[in-house]
Amino acid sequence: MSAPKDQHFLVDPNAVQRIADLVPVQGRDVLEIGPGEGVLTRALLERGARVNAIEIDPELVEYLSVLFSDEIALGRLCVIRGDATRCEYPPFELAISNLPYSASSKITFRLLDAGFECAILMYQYEFARRMMAPPGTPECGRLSIMVQTYCCVERCFDLPPQCFSPRPQVRSTVMKLIPRGPIFPICDQALYADVVRALFSHRRKTVKNCLKSSGGILKREHVERMLEVLPQEILVSRPEELYLEDFATITNTVCP
Repeated sequence: MSAPKDQHFLVDPNAVQRIADLVPVQGRDVLEIGPGEGVLTRALLERGARVNAIEIDPELVEYLSVLFSDEIALGRLCVIRGDATRCEYPPFELAISNLPYSASSKITFRLLDAGFECAILMYQYEFARRMMAPPGTPECGRLSIMVQTYCCVERCFDLPPQCFSPRPQVRSTVMKLIPRGPIFPICDQALYADVVRALFSHRRKTVKNCLKSSGGILKREHVERMLEVLPQEILVSRPEELYLEDFATITNTVCP
């Protein structure tokens, strides 16, 4: 079966076993996004997981429904046809997925909003690198800040192109995300997300100019308050030069 655009099927059995063994899944509700031909799905089922698999391709949905008909009949697997960037997620405790490359960012942000106990997610190597980029460095971006604000991030291992079919042109990286509370107090998490998005929409500008250009994301009265009370050293910095504490400080200026 041919892979959908930008989806590379994991075919190396050793890699599949390594991923499936990174976190105990016995008796747990697992969300798998982009199951492809089901090799990781099978490994999770063999370890006693209850799997909800979201697949966008109707041919793959039909294929998986036939391949795992017994597990579906027993209630151990549910194959859902849907776009994981938009569809409603079923309840889950763990997320274990080889994510489609082009949807990695949107799905990661959705998973952060949904909440989970642990996520084992495979990304393009460069994407994973950006996720791990320390705040205050040029590689840091919206993804880095949001993930590191709410999760402990661990790089598990890399996989070469020959582990996939068709072979991608880049290496892949398996990451572990474990949620935790923010290191610094945040009075409004929705506003915090908007602040981070607004600032990195103009990452080469200073914070002051980013805020002035944030119409459509931040309320005007919030921007005025931030410009009034924020210290000068934050206002003259670029977003990529800020630390997690700085993003919290910016957000907290408008809270009662």
